[in-house]
Amino acid sequence: MLIHSNLRTRGAVGHGADWSLINDVLRGLRSSPKRLSPLYFYDERGSQLFEKICTAPEYYITRTETAILAAHAPEIARAIGEDALLVELGSGASTKTRLLLDHLPGLAAYVPVDISRSHLLDAARRVAESYPNLEVHPVCADFTLPFSVPNIRRERTRVVVFFPGSTIGNFDTSAAIDLLLIMRDIAGPDAALVIGYDLVKEPDVLELAYNDARGVTAAFNLNVLERLNRELGADFDLQGFEHEAVWVETHSRVEMHLVSSRAQEVAIAGESIPFASGERLVTEHCHKYTPETFARLAAAAGWHVRNTWTDPRGYFNVQYLQ
Repeated sequence: MLIHSNLRTRGAVGHGADWSLINDVLRGLRSSPKRLSPLYFYDERGSQLFEKICTAPEYYITRTETAILAAHAPEIARAIGEDALLVELGSGASTKTRLLLDHLPGLAAYVPVDISRSHLLDAARRVAESYPNLEVHPVCADFTLPFSVPNIRRERTRVVVFFPGSTIGNFDTSAAIDLLLIMRDIAGPDAALVIGYDLVKEPDVLELAYNDARGVTAAFNLNVLERLNRELGADFDLQGFEHEAVWVETHSRVEMHLVSSRAQEVAIAGESIPFASGERLVTEHCHKYTPETFARLAAAAGWHVRNTWTDPRGYFNVQYLQ
């Protein structure tokens, strides 16, 4: 089992009340509308809840993308090529990655990058056990900040970034372009990117995906407040906020909020933050694209679409960019 034992950490949160977490949270809560970064969803419990969301009948995204990857993995692997270093951003359980690894016996190394340290280590260990000849170098990092790709034993031909799950849709346009630029810097010369993104479709399908009947997405959304209570000593009353997810056609996105059910004040990091009754705290934007709008977004960061794979319903795209 070839797993790099010196876990690298860059820009990660979730290990106590560090200044970057405090400052970013307070900046978001002072803004109008109030907002929190979706990165803060992914503590250990949040990561576990997201894995449950991915199995919800209403949440077609994971199921559809997985089917695309399974059907076209040989073609995607050929595009990636021999002796590449595969860097996955927001790797989670690395489940989808295995579909590619099965067709990449000549891969130089695999670098899963995730913000949840314990979840990352567990997933990296399982991958290393399943692929004993593969170097696995987990990096605990906030991938929206630059970080260094670890040195590996084998000579690599190039770096290929893997970014599945339509996570790019969580970023507003300017932030998405910034992230795509970071990917170029990480990958360097002859960079390539395999990315999945969700397509625009019927509003009822989109809204149901974020309002599952079991309430797992609601628990996932509320968990961010529980995390702030635990790590920053905040006193959010989880009973005083309700999950909401709505499709906003003018911005081509599902907006996820926590809605204050009453007028209240929340103490956090020495400050008192007022909430009006019905006030929305923005926790996530989930942008949906057409192939044309995504191509324009990618081109703004210097990426160009070379191959596209989709599902029979036209719900989701996986693309290879250079």
